[in-house]
Amino acid sequence: MEPQFDFAPAARTLATVVAGIADDQLTAPTPCVDTTVGTLLSHVVGLTEAFRQAATKESDGRSAPPSLDDPLPADWRTLIPAHLDALTAAWRVPEAWDGDAEAGGVVLPAAVMAMVALDEVTIHAWDLAVATRQSVTVDPGYLPILHEFLRDTDPSGTPGLFGPVVAVPDDAPAFERVLGLTGRDPGWRPTVSAADRRV
Repeated sequence: MEPQFDFAPAARTLATVVAGIADDQLTAPTPCVDTTVGTLLSHVVGLTEAFRQAATKESDGRSAPPSLDDPLPADWRTLIPAHLDALTAAWRVPEAWDGDAEAGGVVLPAAVMAMVALDEVTIHAWDLAVATRQSVTVDPGYLPILHEFLRDTDPSGTPGLFGPVVAVPDDAPAFERVLGLTGRDPGWRPTVSAADRRV
């Protein structure tokens, strides 16, 4: 099967956000409940490698469920962009899209697994950006792919993947509707401290 989309724009977006995170922001909260920026970065380190292995099929029968308990590697600033480059290259190989793929102990048709990977890379870029007061732009070509993947999400969410769906107006921007389907409030922002309020 030929690749259905290219990960490069999503990878660049996440890499740019990661580059903009300061050390003193690692303990800041994110839109993911009870998850700090540092914890989410650790998750990103793991998921980017897991989805690369899903493309190459080297994880078949050997992948483990994801964990938020892994410590953040000291070289995360260089490791995450390297993982993203490798993931992008792996999914450009037509054979990656054939048959089934495995990640985190879950087996799915490879094309579906690619959409899961795209969702994870794109949504966590937003999570990290909004948590660290950065802006993020999603490639418009991804929006119909993500909406198609998410449109049948159970309102109560998907355990281990999404929280309960957040109601978003039908006329809201497309990416905000996607965020709502992943259990995120598009209006979420970190708490403003007294120092932030000072002019």
